[in-house]
Amino acid sequence: MDQTDRELLAELQRDATQSYAALGRAVGLSAGAAHERVRKLRESGVIRRTSAEVDPAAVGSGVLAYVMVDSTSWMGDSAEAFAALPEIVEAHVIAGSASVLVKVRTATTEQLQDVLRRIFAIEGVSGTQATVVLETFFERPLSPLAPPTT
Repeated sequence: MDQTDRELLAELQRDATQSYAALGRAVGLSAGAAHERVRKLRESGVIRRTSAEVDPAAVGSGVLAYVMVDSTSWMGDSAEAFAALPEIVEAHVIAGSASVLVKVRTATTEQLQDVLRRIFAIEGVSGTQATVVLETFFERPLSPLAPPTT
């Protein structure tokens, strides 16, 4: 991936609905060349999907919590069990005092409590510790223009 690909990715992150002509102008390519590069980025898996960013509160998911999940066994094979809970928007096997870290979005704290009960019912889970977010200062996507760290 070269600098032009990185610039294309940054433009797509800024506005994925723009035309290939506009994309090309932004990075110094023709519309056809921009289209071809984007196609290759999709085929290679660099671009995983194109989606709309939705305000969680506007769709009834204003409560955000991060949940540390303790276990009595290796949880690396439990992805399907966590994915089966639609309120879990991210799940990560982690190193440290817990086994899994999940990001949960619900409408109410009562619904969060229900999600915690369902997480606890997953085989191998021995406990949870939830941290409820009161305010989000910012969220940002990974910048394809950031210099790689060594």
